[in-house]
Amino acid sequence: MSRLRFGVAGTNFITDWVIAGARQDERFELSAVYSRTQQTAEAFAARHGIPHTFTSLEEMAKSKLVDAVYIASPNFLHASQSILCMRHGKHVLCEKPLASNAREAREMIAASQTYNVALMEAMKPTLTPNFLALRDNIGRIGTVRRYFASYCQYSSRYDKYREGVTLNAFKPEYSNGAMMDIGIYTVYPMVVLFGRPLKIDASGVMLSSGVDGQGAVNFTYGGGMNATTLYSKIANSSLPTEIQGEDGLLTLDRINTIGSVTYTPRLQAASGKGPRPEVQDISAPATRDEYYYEIAEFINLVLAGRRESEVNSHHNSLITLEIIDEVRRQLGVVYPAD
Repeated sequence: MSRLRFGVAGTNFITDWVIAGARQDERFELSAVYSRTQQTAEAFAARHGIPHTFTSLEEMAKSKLVDAVYIASPNFLHASQSILCMRHGKHVLCEKPLASNAREAREMIAASQTYNVALMEAMKPTLTPNFLALRDNIGRIGTVRRYFASYCQYSSRYDKYREGVTLNAFKPEYSNGAMMDIGIYTVYPMVVLFGRPLKIDASGVMLSSGVDGQGAVNFTYGGGMNATTLYSKIANSSLPTEIQGEDGLLTLDRINTIGSVTYTPRLQAASGKGPRPEVQDISAPATRDEYYYEIAEFINLVLAGRRESEVNSHHNSLITLEIIDEVRRQLGVVYPAD
């Protein structure tokens, strides 16, 4: 197999972006689309030049026209739809968050093992060249003392919420909310870099719909390292991400889409006076669309006969959801899927 034939489940703007990046990999072939209505499926197929349409996900999963499925449906459907596809022998690339909770994630991982197919969470930042540059240079800052990440982006859907109209983005029945939507971008890279924290302390703003609008989480790691993440769908922030070490500092402009990475060595003078240390740009600018890298990683897995990524691994996805479950517990966010 030199090309991987994809079916897509989900016809939103994220799918449009992923397809654009995926088509930069010559091994990607877009074969089919699933939607609940034929009209939507046909319109999406016409826009992207997709030859086959389905209004039954199971029929697409059974089809010999498809090798893998990209799941971009609402969060609460991720687990059931992924497991359905894996049961029919299809490899699955599932949008973040992988599932509504850690229990569902464990069921998905078990299905990947049972049916011997690849399963990967589509968390794009951790697979980009700039994240690799970050990992390659983290030893330069010595003993790590703090990880700080912020992703606060006012949602256009919040305007409707303030008018009294609750859209899906703020509905617990869709397993949504600020942490699941954008807070996960601050947590997943932390897990990839440092693993599971020892302690979690969360605070936030609960909306009347039953989901979190924003939050702040402090994490305690061993060895004198701590982490803090900020996330919001009801306010904006331009704060960068920092990894602070005893010998220097690594700075990322944005945690969700890493455009630049810099290294700043520690000021050597004990008094703190004298010339400021030189900030070094260690970025590895992406030469392709940001979504290309997650597709390339996934295709590499399938063609190599592997079930999981070393970076966006089952282990890292599960720890992330276990962390989110605990944050939700502390804030009081409960989903029907729980």
